[in-house]
Formats: sequence, C-alpha cells, structure tokens
Amino acid sequence: MIDRSLSDPDLQGTIRAISASATHVGHVRATNEDSVLESPPIYLVADGMGGHNAGEVASAIAVEEFEKLTVQENVTVEQLGAALVSAAERIAELGGGSPLSAGTTVAVVATMVLDDVGYWVVMNLGDSRVYRLSGEIFEQVSVDHSVVQELMDRGELTPEQARVHPYRHMVTRALGAGPDSDPDYWLIPAEPGDRMLVCSDGLTGEVDDAGIEALLRSRSDVRTICQDLVQRALDGGGHDNVSVVLVEAVEVVGHELDTENTSDGATSPSDDYVDVNEDTLPRGLGQDGGDTDR
Repeated sequence: MIDRSLSDPDLQGTIRAISASATHVGHVRATNEDSVLESPPIYLVADGMGGHNAGEVASAIAVEEFEKLTVQENVTVEQLGAALVSAAERIAELGGGSPLSAGTTVAVVATMVLDDVGYWVVMNLGDSRVYRLSGEIFEQVSVDHSVVQELMDRGELTPEQARVHPYRHMVTRALGAGPDSDPDYWLIPAEPGDRMLVCSDGLTGEVDDAGIEALLRSRSDVRTICQDLVQRALDGGGHDNVSVVLVEAVEVVGHELDTENTSDGATSPSDDYVDVNEDTLPRGLGQDGGDTDR
C-alpha cells in the first residue's frame, strides 16, 4: 500500500492519496493474466487475453508503458493516450499479425491538476471497470466495451440477464486484439474522501454493484477493502482472475477535508463532470471490428 505523507514536498499541487491493490488467479484459471499498477499518479488494471501466456505478456506491457508516467506528479490526457499507443505497438509485435494475437483491457484512474483544481482522469478500453464513491454517490464511471453492454443499450438484455449471458466475456474493444482500440475518457473534479476503484471483470462477474458499494462504504482502510473485495469474488466462485486497485483522496488542491461532514470516509459529492470524449458509449455491433472472447 502506498501512503504519501501530507508533508511530502514532492506532492505540492496535486491530489494526495492512499492506495492499495490486490490480485488473485482465482479458482479456475491456471495462470493470472491480470496486471496492476499502483503508483501515483497512475492506478491501472489490465486484463490480458490470448493463449500461451500472451495475455499475461500483453497486460504486463500495458503496465510498463503507463509506469513511465509515474515519475511525475500529474498526467495529461495526451500522455495517457500516448502510453496507450506505445503499448498497442508493442503488443502488436507479439502476434505477428495473427488474428488470435495477444490483447488486454485497460482501465485507468490518474490524477491531474488543471487551473489549480484537482481532477480524476478515467480511461477505459474493454470491460475492466472504474467505480467512484463520493459522498452519497456510488457509480460505475466507465462504460463496458462488450457484447452484453451493447445488448443492454438496445434494451435486449437486463443487467441480471447480462451477468449469466454466454457472451458476457466478449469485448468489442481491446488493446492489441481487434481493429478498435479507441479508449473512452472522463475528467471528474476530485473531492477529499473520494474512493476510486479500478477492477477486472473477475470482480464484477462475481460481486454485484451493491456488494461492491457496501465494501467501499465501510470504514476499513483501503488495503483491507481490497483484500475483502478479492475474497468476496473468490467466495462467489472465483471463475476468473480478479484484480483491484483502490485509491482514496486524502487532500485535493482547492479543497479542505471536513471530517465533521464526512460520511463513511467520503465527503460531499460533486456532480460536475467534464467529458473529454463525446464517444463514451460502446459503438454498435458490427462497426469497425469484431468481438474478442476472453
């Protein structure tokens, strides 16, 4: 777990946070193809896909490229995009042009200060997710790039049906697997006490949103919550690799933490989103590429 001191002079003008991560191979898979990065200002989960350990290599490459940004306090959307392009180029070399080449999902939370205001930058590609707990608000920020999400958007599936649908592991966008690797971005004003969860579908496939919210609202520290989330997924069946990264804002530029008005570790929410990419819904099936089965 990373716990940066509030007196750390290297953290002037940024979001100061505590974080933790956990990953487990699960009860079914032979290897863990998930990779995580928990190093300010980047918090990332990558869920690899592809045979012969190719998925494990692809997710590790994603971590390596984004890790290069952790030498600085804050990041820009352009830097996140450049890291994604670099990772895609390296992953493409693994498969030699094969249609069954390696690939990985990528879900990222990063910190950025713009005009003396602290923001969360959220980026996702695939069906690994980012959740946000801020005061009374609990929400899934990212939008899954998956077949079942497309079907739900068209009103052909309910969320309950999607959880057991045979195509629930098929993604419509991924890094390195298929022609569509355009990520979605969100820019969200940060509040002291915010908790941002990045996770692979090994968690969300076993634990519903209500269960995730309950654990995020607990007064436990971030390390304990990460361990509890993974254990809940294992208790639910552990059919896939499961990985989580949890980051909690301790101090945010332009804000003071009001502990008297804090409820279960989160302050009053801000609903003021800045969407830096209008294309935040998955594209229609059959557009620009096929589906990838993990």
